Amino acid sequence: MGLRMKSCWSSIRSCWARGSASLRTEPRHAHSSSSARKLWPRASSSALTSRTDYAHRYHGRIGVSRRQRAWEKGRTQMRKLIFAINTTLDGCVDHTKQFVDEEKLEYFTHLTREADLQVFGRKTYQLMVPYWPEVLKNPSETKADHEFARAFDSTNKIVFSRSLNSTEDKKTRIVGTNLRDEILKFKQEQGKNILVGGVDIPSQLIELGLIDEYRFVVGPTLAGEGRRLLEGVSLPERLHLKLVDSKFFKSGCVALHYSKQ
Repeated sequence: MGLRMKSCWSSIRSCWARGSASLRTEPRHAHSSSSARKLWPRASSSALTSRTDYAHRYHGRIGVSRRQRAWEKGRTQMRKLIFAINTTLDGCVDHTKQFVDEEKLEYFTHLTREADLQVFGRKTYQLMVPYWPEVLKNPSETKADHEFARAFDSTNKIVFSRSLNSTEDKKTRIVGTNLRDEILKFKQEQGKNILVGGVDIPSQLIELGLIDEYRFVVGPTLAGEGRRLLEGVSLPERLHLKLVDSKFFKSGCVALHYSKQ
């Protein structure tokens, strides 16, 4: 028995020595031969005998926490640009042809809270401001109105306009430069989602392929007239979307959540 165990121990030491020798023979230069590259993983796996080596191989660095790695990964991910709008069954997006109730307000309040930047053209912006900031100051408004107004007022806003020179809202910035370049810059910044509303600016962003998600709230009405999305815009190709989720309201509205494929 003693001789057998001694022989076994000698074999283990011999295998370890071969693994270590293989590790030492790994070429110093990055451009090594094919056989050397095939040998390297086996030699490395033999040498991984400590937790430190394991961390070095699978995480790239020693002493970096999971939270730190997750944060650094998040920095490389672009912010989502989300287009949200109300529409009738026949595709009219004119705001005068829509109706608003508590369910709709709650839906858009939740969506707004998940963003920290909103993008508008001048016309849509002037419909929203100063209307919703004034609602926030009015104690007679409903709870649903106040909740949406608070969420809306808390976000930063970008207005793309060449005719609007100034605004009283301290959280609003006016931009008159290239739409594509500015939106790409915003998407690369750290932060939550970016919401875009209206018709003109979103239509251009759809044409540019910059919208990541679409939120259509379809009302149970036929307008028979009114403005449609993408009027005057020609898509370079048909856009196929993936249905992510849907929500049915008591009013008969349906909220459809789509993403790019």
